[in-house]
Amino acid sequence: MIDPVVLREKPDLVKRSQRMRGEREECVDEAIAADTNRRAAISEFETLRAEQNVCGKQVAAAPREERAALVAKAQELAARVKVASQRASEAEVAFTEAVQRLGNIVIEGVPAGGEDDYVVLREVGDIPSFDFSARDHLALGELLDIIDMERGAKVAGARFTYLKGLGARLELALMSLALDRAIAAGFVPLITPTLVRPDIMRGTGFLGAHTDEIYYLPADDLYLTGTSEVALAGYHANEILDLTDGPLRYAGWSTCYRREAGSHGKDTRGIIRVHQFNKLEMFSYIDPADAEAEHARLLAWQEALLASLGLAYRVIDTAAGDLGSSAARKFDIEAWIPTQNAYRELTSTSNCTSFQARRLNIRQRREGGKTSPVATLNGTLATTRWIVALLETHQRADGTVTVPEPLRSYLGGLDILAPAVR
Repeated sequence: MIDPVVLREKPDLVKRSQRMRGEREECVDEAIAADTNRRAAISEFETLRAEQNVCGKQVAAAPREERAALVAKAQELAARVKVASQRASEAEVAFTEAVQRLGNIVIEGVPAGGEDDYVVLREVGDIPSFDFSARDHLALGELLDIIDMERGAKVAGARFTYLKGLGARLELALMSLALDRAIAAGFVPLITPTLVRPDIMRGTGFLGAHTDEIYYLPADDLYLTGTSEVALAGYHANEILDLTDGPLRYAGWSTCYRREAGSHGKDTRGIIRVHQFNKLEMFSYIDPADAEAEHARLLAWQEALLASLGLAYRVIDTAAGDLGSSAARKFDIEAWIPTQNAYRELTSTSNCTSFQARRLNIRQRREGGKTSPVATLNGTLATTRWIVALLETHQRADGTVTVPEPLRSYLGGLDILAPAVR
């Protein structure tokens, strides 16, 4: 959630952010009113409790003839303190609910508007061209016998797939290459849980507008994660971190699950938009003063990997109305997909400032013993969807696919994916 001090002292800044996101400005006034009520209720409770403590000492020291009256007063105060405590608790809950309806405050320079109002920051690499009729990734996958959508649907339903033979190896190669790059950059690898408790899912900001995209197991009261960002954010929940030697960086490898609610008719062919996939996610805990510089570093690591695989791509600055509630800024990287004659998102990186950390109570200790919320950032370094761009970009007329050089050592030296011989 946002900083309550900013909410009180800079309400116009918060309202501007809400406008840019296309969300209700009235939520800001509602949160301010709830904060005012909360602080008044806490003040009343603390005043009565202090009076109760004084009265208790007076009872202990009073002569016998005065004690009965003081005991009666103490009992009355105890009842009032109980009521005030309940009122303060209710006011705290009401404030939390009100402030959590506000998205993170967008960073200066983020474009306003919705999904189509992004700003292209740069285009990198040569758009591939072919002197033959290019096949899409599914046609190539079926020709190579490495993608089996038909049996995926038979076993699990629509938008599930099998990666088979060299398809499975290709994904593992891609993920392993990304993991090695992450380790070289100082990330600690983690295999993360894919089921998390509601407080962790809520703390990362995923329970809200997109709740219907998340798989929920009511018998266990657990959620299946759509990204290891959730488990990575929860890793240090309710902890005080030592960041004196720099940020804590983790690379989470996990299977991810998304219901893709509301996406009917979109990308139903192939593996662009499926319900289950693998992903390697970078995650940083850092001092908020260094968050924007860290965001640039995450983006640079993503670009370096894409470029090394020979993929043409562009970087976009996502508009405020297309940001998730936790992100103050998000950069997407979209790779060129030849058969769609368009750029499609492969990866993104978000600066969540202290929004998630406040919800999850993750702090750092500063000089003098004081603590303050950290900033959290995330960025995908590799995922199953990358196979789409790899197959289509590096295909050849005979249906074979050239393996980018950085992946070859992870495939036993293989440099060509060839159609299966039956």
